[in-house]
Amino acid sequence: MDLPPLLLMGLVLLLGVAGVLVPGLPGTWLVWAGVLWWTLHEQSSAAWTLLAATTALLLVVQVVKGLLPPRRLRGVGVTSRMAAYAGAGAVLGFVLVPVVGAVPGFVGGIYVCERLRLGSDGEARTSVRAVMRAVGTSVLVELFACLLVVGAWVGTLLWA
Repeated sequence: MDLPPLLLMGLVLLLGVAGVLVPGLPGTWLVWAGVLWWTLHEQSSAAWTLLAATTALLLVVQVVKGLLPPRRLRGVGVTSRMAAYAGAGAVLGFVLVPVVGAVPGFVGGIYVCERLRLGSDGEARTSVRAVMRAVGTSVLVELFACLLVVGAWVGTLLWA
């Protein structure tokens, strides 16, 4: 496959990962649509296997998210800036320590944002705990799954 379509497909996947962090954007569906698009162009057994695994994983994530407690965003002061820091931390952690690094990267991004905003370590830690209780688990589950799909897509590209 040529490089420009691959880059465009990768951009759709990254937009989907970013969409997980922005309320109202269909991040998970963009990731799935990017894999579907790639599969329809690639037409290989590896591509179809990845699409099937992606579909199963993202459906399971939707069920798990429905079972988690509802989000309480307003009470803990979650901002778009915090979401950006958390997302950047998750992506950085995912790259530095493949797959499992997304979790500490996500939490670390929230901590850095709160440390810059509040100034002290104790207040930042307290705020991180409140945020993680309110929204972190739900967003983290979805973000981790989408990063896992993107990582599998990149791995399939390199392997094939």
